Amino acid sequence: MENNKKERRFFDQQFKQDAVRMFTEGGKKISEVSRDLGVGLTQLQRWRRQLAGDGGKPKPVGTNVTPSAESAETEKLRKELAQVKEEREILKKALAVFSRRP
Repeated sequence: MENNKKERRFFDQQFKQDAVRMFTEGGKKISEVSRDLGVGLTQLQRWRRQLAGDGGKPKPVGTNVTPSAESAETEKLRKELAQVKEEREILKKALAVFSRRP
């Protein structure tokens, strides 16, 4: 049986920095750098995030929202929901009143 696994490659920090610099400051597209160096596009994107200081981890959705802004938004939505429920109940009662036969 053939072993179709690719051998894992390791790149030193300087290589990563130079590769990222090629498409951030060198005016080349990231796809060109990927093809020229034989490194995957997503790998280059990961290196760029790591070098930017966020550890290469994708940011969770809504991370730019502060906890106080989030709780204010939640409170606003709760009030709006209560108002909509109240309006719905009023409409139900109005329907019952107007649908009565004399």
